[in-house]
Amino acid sequence: MSIADNIKKVRETIAQAAIQSGRDPAEITLVAAAKSATAEDVRQAIAAGADAIGENRVQDMTEKLSQNAYVGAPLHFIGHLQSNKVGKVVGVCDLIESVGSVKLLEIIGKKAVELGVIQNVLIEINIGREPSKSGILPEELTRMVDTAAETDGIKVMGLMAIPPILEKFLENCYHFETMFKLFVDISEKKYDNVSMQLLSMGMSGSYVEAIRAGANMVRIGSAIF
Repeated sequence: MSIADNIKKVRETIAQAAIQSGRDPAEITLVAAAKSATAEDVRQAIAAGADAIGENRVQDMTEKLSQNAYVGAPLHFIGHLQSNKVGKVVGVCDLIESVGSVKLLEIIGKKAVELGVIQNVLIEINIGREPSKSGILPEELTRMVDTAAETDGIKVMGLMAIPPILEKFLENCYHFETMFKLFVDISEKKYDNVSMQLLSMGMSGSYVEAIRAGANMVRIGSAIF
């Protein structure tokens, strides 16, 4: 199947999951995760209607930028962002989804101020409490948002998570449902620089469950590319 065929199939599945949970399919943002994709693959995904393109690695992103791969779609950074590479991402990506520490948040804000831009970000939650993964723990979210409210140069647009890869369906759903509760709790509070609009969770093997739990942004890689 072509990339266009794959996106059509993913869209149909997204629509079904959204309708089953009483939601409008148009509310769901499809981010094509281009970790394994070439510049031409990315162009095809954009032409087929991907809402945004997500990149995991700064080096890959920079190379594809030089090939004008992202014309026509917003660019998201969705991988682990090292502090020394912040300068290559801030002001370039429309959204940094993977801000998983106060330190990184502050570095992004400082760079954004230097550039005279406001950088949209998502706060990454380590919802599975996995030592090998980045992201703050759920109980650290309030402190993180408090810091964000006082950090110039950034705007927090929501939350992101990469739950553990689980064989047990119910455990996976539990992580997504916990994320949604965090999202709702923070949404009910009023902060400067914070506008809880996006809940990014769910990948190729789990996006249906994520949508049913409340996600409005999914990051799909292998099911597209």
